[in-house]
Amino acid sequence: MKKLLLAVSAMTLMMSGIVFAQAETPVIDQRQANQDQRIDQGVASGQLNKREANRLNRQQEHVNKMEDRAMSDGAMTKRERARIGAAQNRASHHIAREKHDRQGKRHR
Repeated sequence: MKKLLLAVSAMTLMMSGIVFAQAETPVIDQRQANQDQRIDQGVASGQLNKREANRLNRQQEHVNKMEDRAMSDGAMTKRERARIGAAQNRASHHIAREKHDRQGKRHR
């Protein structure tokens, strides 16, 4: 019984830590959501093919992992925030470049 209670308590603490970590970076989280939406819109409109979308989604996952690592100690430093911002800038540039290349729907 004590082990079960301890396990439940540990899971509760861990989950509250995850929620706190996400609340700590609302700007980063919102930008990630916007970029995910841009990728989804690009697929729906035909501006992005499946290969491009997969590559862009992997890049988004990389940024998410950077954020998770930065928040693993409970706080994000200015340097970590700057690195994540730079990675998001690169990802945004890649999304724009892939959406506006001459692949996808052809205009006749």
